[in-house]
Amino acid sequence: MTKLMSIDDAEGMSVDQVHGLYRQYVNKSQVSLMTSFGFGRELVDRAEGAYIYTRDGRRILDFTGGVGVLNHGHNHPRILEARRRFAENGRMEVHKTYFSPYLAALSHNLAAVLPGDLDMSFLPNSGAEAVEGAVKLAYKYHGGRRNSVLRSDISFHGKLLGSGSLTGSSQNHFAFPGIPGVSTFTYDDLDSVRAAVDATRDSKGRSDVYALLIEPFSASTIRWCSEEFLRGVRELCTQEDIILIFDEIYSGWGKTGTMFYFMRHPGLIPDVVTTSKSFGGGKSSISAYVARRPVFRKAYDNLQDALLQSTSTTYYGFGEECATAIEAINVAVEEDFPARARAIESVLGPGLERIAKEHSDIVTEVRGAGALWGAFLGSPGILDLIAKLAPSGLAKDPQFGTKVVTCAVINALYQDHDVYAYYTLNGKNPLVVGPPLVATPDEVEIFLERLERTLASGLPRLVTRFVREKVSSLW
Repeated sequence: MTKLMSIDDAEGMSVDQVHGLYRQYVNKSQVSLMTSFGFGRELVDRAEGAYIYTRDGRRILDFTGGVGVLNHGHNHPRILEARRRFAENGRMEVHKTYFSPYLAALSHNLAAVLPGDLDMSFLPNSGAEAVEGAVKLAYKYHGGRRNSVLRSDISFHGKLLGSGSLTGSSQNHFAFPGIPGVSTFTYDDLDSVRAAVDATRDSKGRSDVYALLIEPFSASTIRWCSEEFLRGVRELCTQEDIILIFDEIYSGWGKTGTMFYFMRHPGLIPDVVTTSKSFGGGKSSISAYVARRPVFRKAYDNLQDALLQSTSTTYYGFGEECATAIEAINVAVEEDFPARARAIESVLGPGLERIAKEHSDIVTEVRGAGALWGAFLGSPGILDLIAKLAPSGLAKDPQFGTKVVTCAVINALYQDHDVYAYYTLNGKNPLVVGPPLVATPDEVEIFLERLERTLASGLPRLVTRFVREKVSSLW
């Protein structure tokens, strides 16, 4: 047998050794993809707050927000302390026939934070599991008598077979089998929803839709639903007895300026809401779906189905995961994460809009809310040139030029200015600015100043440099 590696061995590896093991045991194409950027050619020593510290001594301002995971920042001290106490006290982690005080307290906290009768929780591991659990609950609520589920055309709900079939984004470029009866409506278009519901009616006019799934704020496209749309969908779902599910996996826990995006509209309550990412405080892999009490009870509150609610029977509601999430919620409430997001917005929004005006040849649009914004980049001449030079196969991607431009800016931000940003694969591929909610206004100003300096160097230079370095390995 090959000698096993220890933790010390792992921590002592060079970046070349890490790349080699990834190529051999993980995915060699992932190495080709990520080494196209500076951050793919470095290893991290530690992280704290809004900063990453690399092994070679760089201090990187992390404005990715962990792609939604790090509202609390890296290694928030209260999160670390909660996990330390759990381990030091030797608490029991896994045993499903004992009741967990941590699961009980966490479920209570979710009900306390969410409005109305969103009271009943289930706690799997990932956002995709939470989505699938919510849809499964809706199907069970109707006793299997309905067979259609509606999702929007720009949705992203995960990459499992079920959640992937509920995802209506450009990331789904390969068709896997999935949940049957999935139909699509146009995002933020109430007439489109009504038409999708009407298309399922039987000869007696009865709808066949058991669930409607929507992201009130689409983090992957930086778009959001109007209040009129959300209230209209709520009214329609109530009339038709359709379970309305809000996916707030990314946008929850203060990111867009309210604890959950839908809560900016008083009295608007879905039947189920899903959450994950920052729910675990940046340390715990945990998610939840939280259902209105009458919906949950009709579906699962009987002796025969009491254990049917789970998406897995082993890995849910782990003690340390729940203890971490308990502390994460308390931090989000006590440190007023929604107010932090609004304070970030007051600096970030005007700053991005100023940059867009000053560099209108590069920045076509900026939009966002709270601490989650997108800068849409492109220049017709550069985009046309990239499209002409694109390798065969890549030229078929209508967003190829935009991706190259956005990646070039991200790469320069990182290599020249010690700023870490990312872009989304969905929609129009914006550069996403999503700082952790522990970021200060001064750190937002630093980001803006470095973004402006990056754009000032000119798009032709940025793109030429990026293409020369390694664009051929990106797709």
